[in-house]
Amino acid sequence: MKTTEQLGISIRMRRKQLEITQKELAMACGTGLRFIVDLERGKPTCQTGKTLQVLQALGLVIEVKQQ
Repeated sequence: MKTTEQLGISIRMRRKQLEITQKELAMACGTGLRFIVDLERGKPTCQTGKTLQVLQALGLVIEVKQQ
């Protein structure tokens, strides 16, 4: 992944795969609905800590590799 938009798409796809709404995800992560909406749209200024909470709730991980 190279863009926030790609990350947002991955998050949206996983959420839909799990059949949960944005509101349900927000409640499960302790974030606001607006944050989930912005994150799925690829807003580049979304907080990293909250983003990691969402990824964990969805069972997703980020792997960092050196190029």
